[in-house]
Amino acid sequence: MKYIEFKKLVTVPIFTSQDLKNLGASYTPSQLTGWLKLGYLTKLRGGLYTYTDSLDTLPTQVIANLFHSPSYLSLNYALSHYGVIPEAVYTFTSITSKSTRTYDLPLGHFTYRHLPPKLFFGYTQISSTTSSYLLAEPEKALLDYFYLTPSIKNSKDIFELRLNLENINWPKLKKYLTIFKHARLNYLINILEDSYAHT
Repeated sequence: MKYIEFKKLVTVPIFTSQDLKNLGASYTPSQLTGWLKLGYLTKLRGGLYTYTDSLDTLPTQVIANLFHSPSYLSLNYALSHYGVIPEAVYTFTSITSKSTRTYDLPLGHFTYRHLPPKLFFGYTQISSTTSSYLLAEPEKALLDYFYLTPSIKNSKDIFELRLNLENINWPKLKKYLTIFKHARLNYLINILEDSYAHT
Protein backbone atom coordinates (compact mmCIF):
# COMPACT_ATOMS: atom_id res chain seq x y z
CA MET A 1 0.00 0.00 0.00
CA LYS A 2 1.30 3.43 -0.95
CA TYR A 3 1.28 6.19 1.66
CA ILE A 4 -1.20 8.32 -0.30
CA GLU A 5 -3.63 5.36 -0.35
CA PHE A 6 -3.02 4.77 3.34
CA LYS A 7 -3.87 8.38 4.18
CA LYS A 8 -7.09 8.27 2.15
CA LEU A 9 -8.16 5.10 3.96
CA VAL A 10 -7.13 6.07 7.50
CA THR A 11 -8.93 9.36 8.15
CA VAL A 12 -9.06 9.24 11.96
CA PRO A 13 -6.60 11.66 13.64
CA ILE A 14 -5.15 9.06 16.03
CA PHE A 15 -4.91 5.34 15.42
CA THR A 16 -3.41 2.10 16.66
CA SER A 17 -2.21 -0.97 14.80
CA GLN A 18 -5.50 -2.65 15.69
CA ASP A 19 -7.44 0.29 14.22
CA LEU A 20 -5.50 -0.15 10.99
CA LYS A 21 -6.41 -3.84 10.84
CA ASN A 22 -10.08 -3.02 11.47
CA LEU A 23 -9.99 -0.52 8.60
CA GLY A 24 -8.45 -3.10 6.29
CA ALA A 25 -5.22 -1.19 5.74
CA SER A 26 -2.94 -3.64 3.94
CA TYR A 27 0.37 -2.14 5.02
CA THR A 28 3.48 -3.97 6.21
CA PRO A 29 5.31 -3.25 9.49
CA SER A 30 8.33 -2.13 7.45
CA GLN A 31 6.16 0.41 5.62
CA LEU A 32 4.94 1.81 8.93
CA THR A 33 8.53 2.05 10.16
CA GLY A 34 9.52 3.75 6.92
CA TRP A 35 6.75 6.34 7.18
CA LEU A 36 7.84 7.06 10.74
CA LYS A 37 11.45 7.57 9.62
CA LEU A 38 10.32 9.82 6.76
CA GLY A 39 8.36 11.91 9.24
CA TYR A 40 4.96 11.19 7.70
CA LEU A 41 3.75 9.58 10.93
CA THR A 42 4.51 10.30 14.59
CA LYS A 43 4.38 7.72 17.35
CA LEU A 44 2.63 9.31 20.34
CA ARG A 45 3.13 6.41 22.72
CA GLY A 46 3.56 2.66 22.32
CA GLY A 47 1.31 1.63 19.44
CA LEU A 48 -0.46 4.99 19.17
CA TYR A 49 0.16 6.99 15.99
CA THR A 50 -0.90 10.21 14.29
CA TYR A 51 -0.10 12.08 11.10
CA THR A 52 2.81 14.44 11.70
CA ASP A 53 1.20 17.24 9.70
CA SER A 54 -1.86 17.14 11.99
CA LEU A 55 0.06 17.38 15.29
CA ASP A 56 -0.55 21.13 15.66
CA THR A 57 -4.31 20.73 15.28
CA LEU A 58 -4.69 17.49 17.25
CA PRO A 59 -6.98 18.01 20.27
CA THR A 60 -4.87 17.25 23.34
CA GLN A 61 -8.00 16.13 25.19
CA VAL A 62 -8.44 13.32 22.67
CA ILE A 63 -4.84 12.27 23.19
CA ALA A 64 -5.40 12.30 26.95
CA ASN A 65 -8.28 9.84 26.58
CA LEU A 66 -6.31 7.52 24.32
CA PHE A 67 -2.93 7.48 26.08
CA HIS A 68 -4.25 5.40 28.94
CA SER A 69 -7.62 3.94 27.99
CA PRO A 70 -10.27 3.69 29.32
CA SER A 71 -10.07 7.13 30.90
CA TYR A 72 -11.96 10.40 31.15
CA LEU A 73 -10.67 13.89 31.95
CA SER A 74 -11.54 14.91 35.50
CA LEU A 75 -10.03 16.29 38.72
CA ASN A 76 -8.20 19.63 38.39
CA TYR A 77 -8.56 19.77 34.62
CA ALA A 78 -12.35 19.38 34.65
CA LEU A 79 -12.83 21.61 37.71
CA SER A 80 -10.87 24.38 36.00
CA HIS A 81 -12.78 23.81 32.75
CA TYR A 82 -16.09 24.37 34.55
CA GLY A 83 -14.78 27.29 36.61
CA VAL A 84 -15.25 25.43 39.90
CA ILE A 85 -11.66 26.27 40.88
CA PRO A 86 -10.13 29.63 39.95
CA GLU A 87 -6.72 28.33 38.88
CA ALA A 88 -5.77 27.66 35.28
CA VAL A 89 -4.61 24.06 34.87
CA TYR A 90 -2.00 22.97 32.35
CA THR A 91 -1.83 19.29 33.27
CA PHE A 92 -4.35 16.92 31.70
CA THR A 93 -5.65 15.03 34.75
CA SER A 94 -7.79 11.97 34.16
CA ILE A 95 -9.51 9.08 35.89
CA THR A 96 -8.81 5.55 34.74
CA SER A 97 -9.97 2.11 35.84
CA LYS A 98 -6.44 0.91 35.08
CA SER A 99 -3.26 1.65 37.02
CA THR A 100 -2.07 5.14 37.96
CA ARG A 101 0.29 6.59 35.35
CA THR A 102 2.04 9.85 34.43
CA TYR A 103 3.36 10.82 30.99
CA ASP A 104 5.51 13.92 30.50
CA LEU A 105 5.64 14.55 26.76
CA PRO A 106 6.22 17.49 24.38
CA LEU A 107 2.46 17.46 23.75
CA GLY A 108 1.71 18.00 27.44
CA HIS A 109 1.78 16.53 30.93
CA PHE A 110 -0.75 13.72 31.38
CA THR A 111 -1.67 12.28 34.80
CA TYR A 112 -4.02 9.35 35.38
CA ARG A 113 -5.46 8.40 38.77
CA HIS A 114 -7.00 5.02 39.40
CA LEU A 115 -10.58 4.49 40.56
CA PRO A 116 -12.25 1.07 40.75
CA PRO A 117 -14.60 0.21 37.87
CA LYS A 118 -17.72 0.83 40.00
CA LEU A 119 -16.67 4.50 40.26
CA PHE A 120 -15.95 4.88 36.55
CA PHE A 121 -19.05 6.91 35.68
CA GLY A 122 -20.35 10.48 35.59
CA TYR A 123 -18.71 11.67 32.37
CA THR A 124 -20.01 13.04 29.10
CA GLN A 125 -18.76 12.83 25.52
CA ILE A 126 -17.58 16.09 23.98
CA SER A 127 -17.72 15.79 20.20
CA SER A 128 -16.56 17.79 17.20
CA THR A 129 -16.76 17.01 13.50
CA THR A 130 -13.47 15.06 13.58
CA SER A 131 -13.01 13.71 17.10
CA SER A 132 -14.46 13.26 20.58
CA TYR A 133 -13.29 12.81 24.14
CA LEU A 134 -14.74 12.04 27.57
CA LEU A 135 -14.98 14.71 30.26
CA ALA A 136 -16.29 14.34 33.81
CA GLU A 137 -19.45 16.18 34.72
CA PRO A 138 -18.70 18.93 37.29
CA GLU A 139 -20.38 16.98 40.08
CA LYS A 140 -18.31 13.86 39.41
CA ALA A 141 -15.09 15.85 38.97
CA LEU A 142 -15.63 17.38 42.41
CA LEU A 143 -16.26 13.99 44.01
CA ASP A 144 -13.26 12.47 42.23
CA TYR A 145 -11.08 15.32 43.47
CA PHE A 146 -12.19 15.09 47.11
CA TYR A 147 -12.01 11.31 47.11
CA LEU A 148 -8.45 11.25 45.74
CA THR A 149 -7.17 14.15 47.87
CA PRO A 150 -6.97 12.81 51.44
CA SER A 151 -5.43 16.08 52.67
CA ILE A 152 -8.89 17.69 52.37
CA LYS A 153 -10.35 16.87 55.78
CA ASN A 154 -12.47 19.76 57.07
CA SER A 155 -14.22 23.05 56.33
CA LYS A 156 -10.96 25.04 56.48
CA ASP A 157 -9.43 22.85 53.76
CA ILE A 158 -12.54 23.26 51.63
CA PHE A 159 -12.76 27.04 51.97
CA GLU A 160 -9.10 27.41 50.99
CA LEU A 161 -10.00 25.94 47.60
CA ARG A 162 -12.20 29.01 46.81
CA LEU A 163 -14.77 26.87 45.04
CA ASN A 164 -17.40 28.33 42.74
CA LEU A 165 -20.37 25.97 43.02
CA GLU A 166 -23.13 28.03 41.44
CA ASN A 167 -23.52 25.60 38.54
CA ILE A 168 -23.41 22.42 40.61
CA ASN A 169 -26.48 20.20 40.36
CA TRP A 170 -26.93 19.26 44.02
CA PRO A 171 -29.40 16.38 43.54
CA LYS A 172 -27.02 14.82 41.01
CA LEU A 173 -24.08 15.36 43.35
CA LYS A 174 -25.87 13.63 46.22
CA LYS A 175 -26.95 10.79 43.94
CA TYR A 176 -23.37 10.21 42.80
CA LEU A 177 -22.17 10.47 46.39
CA THR A 178 -24.22 7.42 47.42
CA ILE A 179 -22.28 5.29 44.95
CA PHE A 180 -18.93 6.13 46.57
CA LYS A 181 -20.00 4.97 50.06
CA HIS A 182 -17.12 6.85 51.68
CA ALA A 183 -17.32 8.43 55.14
CA ARG A 184 -14.87 11.32 54.62
CA LEU A 185 -16.48 12.18 51.31
CA ASN A 186 -19.95 12.21 52.90
CA TYR A 187 -18.66 14.54 55.62
CA LEU A 188 -17.08 16.95 53.13
CA ILE A 189 -20.15 17.12 50.89
CA ASN A 190 -22.34 17.81 53.92
CA ILE A 191 -20.08 20.78 54.70
CA LEU A 192 -20.38 21.97 51.12
CA GLU A 193 -24.14 21.63 51.11
CA ASP A 194 -24.54 23.52 54.38
CA SER A 195 -22.21 26.29 53.19
CA TYR A 196 -23.11 26.68 49.53
CA ALA A 197 -26.32 24.94 48.49
CA HIS A 198 -28.69 27.16 50.41
CA THR A 199 -26.96 30.52 49.98
